[in-house]
Amino acid sequence: MTTIALACQEQLLPGTDLIQKYALAAALGYQGIELRGRGDLAFARRLPELRRARAAGVVMPTVCVEMDHFIGDFDPARSADAVRNLRSQLSVIAELGGVGVMTPAAWGMFSRRLPPFEPPRPPAGDRQVLLDALGELAEHARAEGVTLFLEPLNRYEDHMVNRLDEAVALCAALGLPSVRVVADTFHMNIEEDDMHRALRAAAPYLGHVQVSDSNRLQPGAGHLDWPALVRTLLELDYQGWLALECRLRGDPVRALQQAATVLRHALPRKAAA
Repeated sequence: MTTIALACQEQLLPGTDLIQKYALAAALGYQGIELRGRGDLAFARRLPELRRARAAGVVMPTVCVEMDHFIGDFDPARSADAVRNLRSQLSVIAELGGVGVMTPAAWGMFSRRLPPFEPPRPPAGDRQVLLDALGELAEHARAEGVTLFLEPLNRYEDHMVNRLDEAVALCAALGLPSVRVVADTFHMNIEEDDMHRALRAAAPYLGHVQVSDSNRLQPGAGHLDWPALVRTLLELDYQGWLALECRLRGDPVRALQQAATVLRHALPRKAAA
């Protein structure tokens, strides 16, 4: 039976370098490390470190951006800089033999749930800015042989792309296979009427899944039904990773072990081998 590989974001793992972190991750039941990509081209400056890690056998499939501005920024210069950083990150992850890089439309820039409630740019303007940026990044990703993943965020963190169907609509408008959708279980728990139905509808465009429980803590610390969620992904023949992106309650190693145990028990038996 098909199974799904588990990854853990690097900042969650104790250790002085990626080699130590990966040894711990593997001992806990994870098969890869999801990296974090900071702005100002910082990720490219990590290449010597990342090359050493890869040579030591560290598996690094994906990068999650960690910047203070994004492709949907209201300021064209900041949007362009986000595109520049993502192009660089796509090239780096391609050199490392990874899968791709993920980004939201924006994070923390504007929410319709807080004053002044109406953004300075109309929805048509939002859509065009996103399509222009995603189109450029999709072409670069295709040239590098990797994928750009667009992540919907909840309504309190972004006003442009909150649900999987909204991200799918942008991917469909581009019509390029090098842009796919990220499903994050925390954001989905807030935004989707039915998480399983949303995953099924997005299946042709689903490229990556990030996991945390309903309260943004490690799987097992909230109320999400992990066996049911994993079963849906298996039914969809999902081929990507499950990457742990959460806060940790309690001792970090115990919390990471709890998450891995919960996810492994939700997977087919051979996933625990």
